[in-house]
Amino acid sequence: MKLPIIVLFAFALSLALACNKKLDVQPQNNLTPSQITTSNDVEALLFGAYNGMQGAGSFGEGYILASDLIASDSQVVFVGTFQDYQAVQHKSAVATNVIAQNIWGGSYTVINLCNTVLDKIALVDTADRPTVQGEALFMRGTAYFELAGFFGKPYSDGNAASNLGVPLVLTPTYTYDSSVNSPNKPKRATVSATYAQAIKDLLAAISELPASNVNYRADVNSARAILSRVYLSMGDYADAAIQADSVISSGNFSLTSTFDKAFNNTVNSTEDVFAIQQSLQSNTGTTNNGLTTFYAPAPLARGDAEIDPLFFNLFEPSDFRGTYVTSGSSISGYTGFYPNKWMTFYKAIPVVRLAEMYLTRGEGNLMSGGTTGDDPLADINLVRARSGASALTVVAQGDFIEERFRELSFEGDRLWTLKRNQLGVIGYGYDDNRLILPVPQSEIDVNTNLVQNGGY
Repeated sequence: MKLPIIVLFAFALSLALACNKKLDVQPQNNLTPSQITTSNDVEALLFGAYNGMQGAGSFGEGYILASDLIASDSQVVFVGTFQDYQAVQHKSAVATNVIAQNIWGGSYTVINLCNTVLDKIALVDTADRPTVQGEALFMRGTAYFELAGFFGKPYSDGNAASNLGVPLVLTPTYTYDSSVNSPNKPKRATVSATYAQAIKDLLAAISELPASNVNYRADVNSARAILSRVYLSMGDYADAAIQADSVISSGNFSLTSTFDKAFNNTVNSTEDVFAIQQSLQSNTGTTNNGLTTFYAPAPLARGDAEIDPLFFNLFEPSDFRGTYVTSGSSISGYTGFYPNKWMTFYKAIPVVRLAEMYLTRGEGNLMSGGTTGDDPLADINLVRARSGASALTVVAQGDFIEERFRELSFEGDRLWTLKRNQLGVIGYGYDDNRLILPVPQSEIDVNTNLVQNGGY
């Protein structure tokens, strides 16, 4: 990976965010490791990592939209002219694909910022130190989990101990060594090892993070929620249910009164366990990047990502979620429907909502025979009731899978739900090489120790 570029960008990013968040840190044109001398300096880097998670390579676009495009059948049709986005939907991406580059580069920028925070944690004021350390571990663990999903075969194929994941970089890069065996040119770890690192980071974060935090910052429930996703992807249903139940039973969150109130909010809604904040001054983009840019119709945005008509077959007439759409057209003139979840610029992006925790707890208990929290039928019906869907009288795993397709549509969940259940995307098996992204060629050119994914 191009660690020198990542390092320079990371420091610049942290300074830019320090201005956006109005931190009491004096911006400088060039920040070197020796200039990281105060608690404020380290916290500026931490907020730089949050800003990175907002970016086009992370939850501001890539983690969500790329996942939706790969699992596009029955959900999304890309009608825009950007060839790299078309290629992701058609499973014909090449190693120079910009979406793959954004996700890889953006994730490692966040990781390196977090590594720097952890390396300099002794500078942080004693009272703030556990929280800052926990937040850095949370973001690093989340980034590794996302990278494992996009660039490694699914854990469910049974070969996680031999399939390649991504390089595990756990220390900051302050100087660059160009030699073949340098620590700046790491090999790819296995999928199993990448998952293990994500779990280790998230468990450590749980031990450090507070029970609640300010609007845009992670707390213990944020880490538990992401950890529940990791366990669910591994088929560890019992632990997934335990982590989801911990979030639910915290009492810190409640489902919004109606489904639409969970989206397009200036700050977190009552059910946002973790969300990415955006503002007029700090956002993913309004022209060529960002969820709203692609998912909202013209003239507000590009309207390149339209709803696949087959998506509406999931809903009964009384289900509000099937009508939470807008009719419109793309800037290229294609008409269709668009999800209202991403209809307004500069709003919070929900990353994990309480509704997902109910579905995870319910499915986890059902599949493990557990009794953590409530009954699986009660959990799924609670989510369905809010949107006006009829109550189920019996429940099977397939009901939870379909409910996730309804409730979490256009939020990046469909691909991971298909893969963990060994369900393919039409024309491709769940473990097909074309359902993961290529390692960016620019990274392989710099680091010859990287091995490309099969099929690329």
